[in-house]
Amino acid sequence: MPGDYTAMQLYRRVFRQARPYWPSIAVILLLNLLATPLALLTPLPLKIAVDSVISNLPLPHWLAAFVPDAMETSRTGLLLFAVVFLVVIGLLSYLNGLAIWLMQSYTGEKLVLDFRAALFRHVQRLSLAYHDARGANDATYRIQYDAPALQWISIDGVIPFVTNAITLAGMIYVIALLDWQLALVALVVAPVLMALTRMAGGRLRSQWENVRQLESSAMGVVQETLSALRVVKAFGQEEREQSRFVGQAGRSVRGQLRVAMIKGGFDLLTGLTLALGTAAVLYLGVTHVLETPPRITLGDLLIVMAYLAQLYGPLQSMSKKVTDLQASLASAARAFSLIDQVPDVVEKPHAQAMGRSSGHVRFEGVSYAYNPASPVLGQVNLDIAPGTRAGIVGRTGAGKTTLVSLLLRFFDPTQGRLTLDGTDLRDLKLADLRAQYSMVLQDPVLFSQSIGENIAYARPGATQEQIEAAARAAHAHEFILKQEQGYDTPVGERGMRLSGGERQRISIARAFLKDAPVLILDEPTSSVDLETEAAILAAMDKLMHGRTVFIIAHRLNTLQNCDLILRVEEGGVHIETDRQKIDATEVQPA
Repeated sequence: MPGDYTAMQLYRRVFRQARPYWPSIAVILLLNLLATPLALLTPLPLKIAVDSVISNLPLPHWLAAFVPDAMETSRTGLLLFAVVFLVVIGLLSYLNGLAIWLMQSYTGEKLVLDFRAALFRHVQRLSLAYHDARGANDATYRIQYDAPALQWISIDGVIPFVTNAITLAGMIYVIALLDWQLALVALVVAPVLMALTRMAGGRLRSQWENVRQLESSAMGVVQETLSALRVVKAFGQEEREQSRFVGQAGRSVRGQLRVAMIKGGFDLLTGLTLALGTAAVLYLGVTHVLETPPRITLGDLLIVMAYLAQLYGPLQSMSKKVTDLQASLASAARAFSLIDQVPDVVEKPHAQAMGRSSGHVRFEGVSYAYNPASPVLGQVNLDIAPGTRAGIVGRTGAGKTTLVSLLLRFFDPTQGRLTLDGTDLRDLKLADLRAQYSMVLQDPVLFSQSIGENIAYARPGATQEQIEAAARAAHAHEFILKQEQGYDTPVGERGMRLSGGERQRISIARAFLKDAPVLILDEPTSSVDLETEAAILAAMDKLMHGRTVFIIAHRLNTLQNCDLILRVEEGGVHIETDRQKIDATEVQPA
């Protein structure tokens, strides 16, 4: 959980993640540090104008060294020098600010992109069990909205905090040179601000963690509703979904208001503390000017008050940064908790490579349970010879999909082992293992790309001729050519611009193109009419030749060319020798 990380642990992990960008971050820090002397120089033109032009006092010795002799003896010359000095400081400050903004934008965006890529890569490696339990929305929110916390902490948070601390030290030193008593009074507010910041920080972080979770849930309602919009419209439940979203988003709004109340109270107390400090310095400073002889000049007091405004600016900024960082720390904790999830299926450090297998599959005492209290499969023993066509039947929920998911290592057995050509699947490289399979799901999965790109997903380097050959084999070529853009036709999100049968045939063409030694077919003809089904089965008969095939069947005619039938029931897998015993609850006639 996010609360399991301390602030120091999060800071260490953020800086470890940002290590490749340390040179750029160092440049940003240096540019921010250059702003400190510019800030310290800003009040000097005012001092020259007040003390040396208006009051005709001599320039301080340290400042006179920088003023040309011709100007030093002339009020007009000194005024001109002060004006030019002010413009130069303003120009340098602007150029420095521009350089900081450019470097921060470049470094921050690259840092966030790399972290998002790392999160996305890790999420894809997490087990299906994790995604089934959490859903896709939670991971999506963390990748898109929590990942930028690295930029907020390492660049937008810590660097300004450090530069403000250095600016603060420099201004205190200058004020102390002018009047150490004023510097001491000015610093009295610092411990008060630290105490206020510490009290507000802990409360804010816990509130921000709650807000982030509520925002993620609200986004989940939107995603779920839009993905099932046909069902929502069909049942006329638009208002119900609207109420569900408003209710979930309303809880997020209330969380944001609680955060705003805490921050508002903190800002009020911070402003009051700084106002009291400013009043105390003003009172003491005026008494020092009115002393006989004056302890400081009016120009010195103006510099002190100008520095005090800039002194309290960093103090206020540092306090505000600490509270603002609580939101970033909450987001960083959520992102790191995602990347700390351990996949159920991992590749061994020295996993074996595998070329094209023969397709010899063995189940040796294989058991699997999503929940230890209710096993799905128990003590499965099978020996599927290369080139065997195995039909899989069973009632809904019997474990047919689990059986083929074990082949692909979507899950690992809780007991026993599976082998491919005599090698335990857990000893193989995952990429090499999954290269041995082509799979067609009962619910076709297409991406928001063109038809050709969806077919070529099985083999990204495939030529147009190979793509078209696979489409012809799947009886998809004809309907593709009827599309306005042919193979370049976009299929829409999840392929919804195509019919169910068309999506299925593209999915089958993808399996044809991969040309793997083992085929896993989860009722590949469920979305096509009988005439098209017969043509596809005839074409697939050629594809099956010389390959090991597992067919999850819901139509009896799909099993006609199978060498053996595997019945999945009550956690066991049995070879059915009498096909007449396969009843209508397991398959349907053509």
